[in-house]
Amino acid sequence: MATPVIDVHTHVLNHAWLKLLEQHGRPRYTLKTVTGGLRAIHLDGAPFMTPVPEMFDWDLRIRNMDKVGIDVSVVSLTCPNCYWGGEAVSLQAARIMNDEMANARKARPDRIQWFCSLPWQYPKAALKELARATKAGACGVMVLANVAERPLTDPLFAPIWQAIDAKKLPVLVHPTAPPGVREMDMTQFQLTASIGFTFDTSLAVSRMMFDGFFDRYPNVRIIASHGGGALPFLIGRLDQCYEHIPACRVKLGEKPSLVARRIWADAVVFSDDALAMAVRVFGSDRVLYGSDYPHTIGDPIGCLARVDRLPDGVRNRVRSGNAGRIFEFR
Repeated sequence: MATPVIDVHTHVLNHAWLKLLEQHGRPRYTLKTVTGGLRAIHLDGAPFMTPVPEMFDWDLRIRNMDKVGIDVSVVSLTCPNCYWGGEAVSLQAARIMNDEMANARKARPDRIQWFCSLPWQYPKAALKELARATKAGACGVMVLANVAERPLTDPLFAPIWQAIDAKKLPVLVHPTAPPGVREMDMTQFQLTASIGFTFDTSLAVSRMMFDGFFDRYPNVRIIASHGGGALPFLIGRLDQCYEHIPACRVKLGEKPSLVARRIWADAVVFSDDALAMAVRVFGSDRVLYGSDYPHTIGDPIGCLARVDRLPDGVRNRVRSGNAGRIFEFR
């Protein structure tokens, strides 16, 4: 009998959230048509996230899960999440999507689980929403790799991390448009999706390593999206900097390559070599299947095929065994 498949990286939207973004996201967030005819969300004029019909259709999601062979999807809101529009709007955006996902999970508890979103810029509101969402069944938290251009290690967020640590929750760190998309001219070729996202995750998680985050919050189970971004490729460079640049050792007491073994990563990469590198850097007990469905570059079939080409003992851990160790589905 085949090992079940748990997808930890898959996204959902609803029309109420999108309408709220159109009303309150300006001037920085706009929806405009891009090459190919779809409407994409833009940040400072640079396209970075394209809503597609599959994001709004739960029945189609279940049919596609059946077609691919995915048993459980842990759904989450994608970027720009709810980090716009002021406190009332940010909280409303989080609640709209958390309620959407909670209701879907109630309808299909055997197939759907969910990461809650929080208005991180407003810690008191975020803490209340965390309590409400986990009571409603959220199995973890989704946070973008920068929160309205603030790093995740900003002291403003410490109360939220403390609460997540106390609950021992998994946290999916998902990229968004990195700060400076306008200055880096990422409008061209939709470079935010191909390069900007991986840069955003790599910077966020590297900063967490050097800042001593994993010592302060030992019970937070960080899942770095897209195979950890560029970290598997760069981890040797981080070690070299740790050994030779004193500033890298101010808050960090061990090499980054050792800290990486305390982090999880998903398997949303697009080559066997990249997946093998992620397994080698994070450990075969720390990589989780993900699909990035239904984003335009999501690849449920290819991601699962690459996982299934891993060695026998590793394959089953990545398909669902590792997820079973860190999630407590309610």
